[in-house]
Amino acid sequence: MGKSVCILRLSAIGDVTHVIPVVLSLQEQLPGVQITWVIGKIEAKLIGDLPGVDFVIFDKKAGRQGYADLRKQIKGRQFDALLHMQVALRANLAAALIPAKIKVGYDKARSKDLHSLFINKRIAPAPKQHVRDCLASFLEPLGLKAAPPRWHIPLSDADHEFARSHLAADRKNLIISPCASHTLRNWPAERYAQLADYAIETYGMKVILVGSPAPFEAEYCLAIESAMKHKAHNICGKDTLKQLTALMSEADLVVAPDTGPAHIASSVKTDVLGIFAASNPHRSGPYNSLKWCVNRYPEALQRFTGKTVEEARWGAKAEFEGAMDLVSVKDATGMLDLWAREGRQMSCS
Repeated sequence: MGKSVCILRLSAIGDVTHVIPVVLSLQEQLPGVQITWVIGKIEAKLIGDLPGVDFVIFDKKAGRQGYADLRKQIKGRQFDALLHMQVALRANLAAALIPAKIKVGYDKARSKDLHSLFINKRIAPAPKQHVRDCLASFLEPLGLKAAPPRWHIPLSDADHEFARSHLAADRKNLIISPCASHTLRNWPAERYAQLADYAIETYGMKVILVGSPAPFEAEYCLAIESAMKHKAHNICGKDTLKQLTALMSEADLVVAPDTGPAHIASSVKTDVLGIFAASNPHRSGPYNSLKWCVNRYPEALQRFTGKTVEEARWGAKAEFEGAMDLVSVKDATGMLDLWAREGRQMSCS
């Protein structure tokens, strides 16, 4: 195995955080390795300064120009290996432009959109695997060990100062990141409000609402804030991805559905109370916090598709209107109680 590797993983935020362990493991197993990562524009804002990595930004909204720019940026380069980690037609076209002797892709069961035509080696089949473990296994066809779950996201002092300016120093901090990119994964705003009020009344927590500047997310956070009896600290749209990471790294608990910020929180070792019904947390939940996920996915799958988790394809979604309503406020407050009890025991031991 040579020493120049190109990683192709454009999006999304959660999946990109899962690739960080692959980078760290490559650098450890192949000292001096040259890593190039073809990545999306937004995702680069989070991890585009990872040490020892040359980032090539691919703007998927640029159409044909995006491919022309990619070709220009990698002109004259020859890689020993390409890790083709994205199953999408757009990513295949990008992969075709990247010259590499070995092109590692997914096993047959996880290949679609003609992915198989753009690779010459496959990862091993692994039924019922978490996405992080799947991406970690891309090192194995290169004769290396799968990447262990270890993360590093560079943050500045200014990022941490931003975080401390919004966190309470005298009580526990609960961050609610309520919005997923797929709206059918979102829990009702009034239920978030009830959970937030419960956290304030029962545990005296400070509740911080976060989200992107997208109008939908701003409206969602405002709806939660308006439905609450107590005061929330709403900074939706006012932080960068780096500031959000710093905020989460210093908070006590994050509440989120199946969304990128849940994976950021997990990567900085902050517990995540996951709200799941539309997707399976054992496949795409916050990796270090699966025990804190409220999981109504089996019921949603059964109700809306008539299949059990065992019968359905691994990774099948239950993204249907009303699926997330299967998660009750009691489910979430019960999980918060469990977390609070276990957290205390752990800090006392």
